[in-house]
Amino acid sequence: MNSRSRLVAQMFDIFFYIWEMFCEVELVRDVKVVAEKADRDGLNFQRYIMARLLENLLKERASKDHGYFIAVTSLKSIGKGQCKNKSQYVTFPITFGCRTFVPSGGEILLGVVRHVFRRGLLLKCGPINYVFLSSRKMPTYHYVGGKNPVFSSNEFATIRTESAVRFNVLGVRWIEKRGCIKKEFVMLASLEGSNTLGPISLSEADELGLQT
Repeated sequence: MNSRSRLVAQMFDIFFYIWEMFCEVELVRDVKVVAEKADRDGLNFQRYIMARLLENLLKERASKDHGYFIAVTSLKSIGKGQCKNKSQYVTFPITFGCRTFVPSGGEILLGVVRHVFRRGLLLKCGPINYVFLSSRKMPTYHYVGGKNPVFSSNEFATIRTESAVRFNVLGVRWIEKRGCIKKEFVMLASLEGSNTLGPISLSEADELGLQT
């Protein structure tokens, strides 16, 4: 198999794994709207409700049970509005379809290096901001310090800030709130077990749409 064929096969495997991590779920959320807006009818009101729903999901960001909220795919129903204690707001229960991203162990994913330090790497993978790759989990690499530190291998591969890296997910943990981390999944990563794991070339990154 030539290098081009191997790249295509690897891309297929990666996208298959990533696709498996997306889910379609039905959710219900309460949306508050200003009372005067609740008097609207028809399409304009639905658009207003959708805008408010998207704002709320953006703030909520993710949940332990459903993962990261990626997109609202359908508006299924708008329940009866309720106004409590003469409030200026009316609350509507909204049922909608949502696409979510649910990380799990054992998957092969791609990330971009955010920080390089002696103990390992911190990467970002899609909506996941905290992917830790310990130096112990990349045994063929050694740390090279300096103004712009890197991890270098005996095979002349180098990992530096903004490098694209293919890795295996060792484990995933949900953090509700700890320090500056709030409502986030964190991952532990590894480069062990396959020679296809590690930094990918610029041409591969272009193929996978990782380069900006």
